[in-house]
Amino acid sequence: MTTTIFMPLLNEGTDVWRPVEAEALGNGRYRVMGQASNDEEWAFPSGVTVVIDHESRIVSLAGD
Repeated sequence: MTTTIFMPLLNEGTDVWRPVEAEALGNGRYRVMGQASNDEEWAFPSGVTVVIDHESRIVSLAGD
């Protein structure tokens, strides 16, 4: 199942969170899908498994 989570962007001068599609894997883990545009630098690359907080923001890589 896919859902929307929020990706932190780097080098924006302020906190910026981009909505991105992710695959729910269970136990609070999600696989990031899609690709960053040429003018954005995502904190985590597409394809990695991440953990989110209660506001659906990515907080860390998941320990697989």
